[in-house]
Amino acid sequence: MTTRIECVNTHSQKILSSDTCTASFKVAILRFPGTNCEMDTFEAVSRVSGLLPEIVGHMAQSLEPYDAVIVPGGFSYGDYLRTGAIAARTPVMKALRDFALGGGAVLGICNGFQILAEAGLLPGILLENSSRKFICADTPLIVEQTKTPFTSLFSPGSRLNLPIAHQEGRYYLNEKDLALLEENAQVVMRYQKNPNGALHDIAAISNLEGNILGMMPHPERRSSDETGSTEGLTIFTSLLSSLLKSSVPDGPIKLR
Repeated sequence: MTTRIECVNTHSQKILSSDTCTASFKVAILRFPGTNCEMDTFEAVSRVSGLLPEIVGHMAQSLEPYDAVIVPGGFSYGDYLRTGAIAARTPVMKALRDFALGGGAVLGICNGFQILAEAGLLPGILLENSSRKFICADTPLIVEQTKTPFTSLFSPGSRLNLPIAHQEGRYYLNEKDLALLEENAQVVMRYQKNPNGALHDIAAISNLEGNILGMMPHPERRSSDETGSTEGLTIFTSLLSSLLKSSVPDGPIKLR
């Protein structure tokens, strides 16, 4: 595989043209019954030359052909029992666990974050918003950590505005583990104005190794001029940049 770092723009947010990239990385976008953001996510990933999105169903047994996995937003299984609880126990999640524990890049967006937490791939849980209401609004954020595959093109302290759309987005973790989360620099984004009562204004976290990111805001909904801005596109261009830097001939992508 021939790779050129010119595939990736900087934080200018411009959509990348196909003639600047000679590498191709396959990105699995998981679909569960009730998922409703997979096509928005597919479209956002498609806007980055060098990333090839594919929809993968919840019964898939393996994710080995892929270089990254995104668990998109929606209402998997109608949010019955708890948000993400049923999806976290579907066959594809065993494959996702193997992929993630092997160092693969994994992004969970909104319901995807809830699913990753329910599966134990990220610490904590997402509880009902403190208002007990569904919130759909643009939300200002601060990027704190740029060592994940999905934030590598941001600068620490970058500010962006992304929409949220959830009723269970209030991040919770017990006091001892929350202190460890902060100590280990696993808080990736914080709300500038906390909309849901999340502890420590947490909007996004990573696992300790940094290859798994869960975020409640929706970057795919701000990835083109048609969606109002391209602020969210850097999440996906960051992924390409990280994959390019981590790729080796005839070997798997490792990000840790």
